[in-house]
Amino acid sequence: MFKRALISTDLSDGLHRLVDFVPDLAASGLQQIVFLHTVPLWQEGRIPREDTEKIQSAKSRLSVAQVPSGVDVKVEVFTSNKPHEAILQTAETYQSDIIILGASTQNLLNEKLFGSTSVTVSQQTETPLMVLRPRLVSIYTTEELSLRCQHLFRYLMIPYDGSDSADYLVQQIKQYAQDRPASGLSHCLLIWVVEEGGIRELRKHEELQLARETLASVKADLSQLDLEVIVEMRQGDPLPEIFNAALEYDIAAIAITSLRDNKLLDWSVPSFSNQLLRRSWHPIVFFPPPR
Repeated sequence: MFKRALISTDLSDGLHRLVDFVPDLAASGLQQIVFLHTVPLWQEGRIPREDTEKIQSAKSRLSVAQVPSGVDVKVEVFTSNKPHEAILQTAETYQSDIIILGASTQNLLNEKLFGSTSVTVSQQTETPLMVLRPRLVSIYTTEELSLRCQHLFRYLMIPYDGSDSADYLVQQIKQYAQDRPASGLSHCLLIWVVEEGGIRELRKHEELQLARETLASVKADLSQLDLEVIVEMRQGDPLPEIFNAALEYDIAAIAITSLRDNKLLDWSVPSFSNQLLRRSWHPIVFFPPPR
């Protein structure tokens, strides 16, 4: 699905481990991989300056052991107190089509979508972001992480509810899937959870029928790209039902988006995305809205 990845790590989120899995990342379809770390300016003394010791240490930790033929691998270490600027600049320089970040565990208790750096990046780029849980990446065995890297984008879950945000998400996935590598995205789980209770019960039959018809149309649209699309329709609370489905199907990641001017209480506004990020152990692929 993606070909050029920028992997930004603070060297404590577990993502630096991926330097040892470049062949596996290449097996997922990646043709270019850029590892990025930002070292803050050394603040001791009157004039901030580069911390050369930390820079050399970072370069050493991010040294790549194996580089398969046909794969371009770069390591960038910047000195900056604004890591989001380094991420945006590097992504533009290398024309990255996916930015991989670790979720900030310190910010998962509040209503932020990501950590402060990731929030700023998501607001200033249209490049998709993949967010991985640091604790999960850190505890994978070598064999487990190898398999995870090989199938990083193979099977996406797409929460869908017929909203403008959901339609935009599908269109973005279609766009990136059109020119995907042979070993990239192959399966999609299209899931619609119809909420229960209240006045909605009076028109449940009509709502369910409309959902079925809409899902069939979206499935046909995605299937034209030679994707295997599974449709799942459920009733209940969307978030628990999505997590239940994630356990039942062999998905690799959950795709989400958010339209900034969309104030409707639908699945794809930030509050739903926040809940997914805070509670999901699956990787999240966030497609920023058009700027």
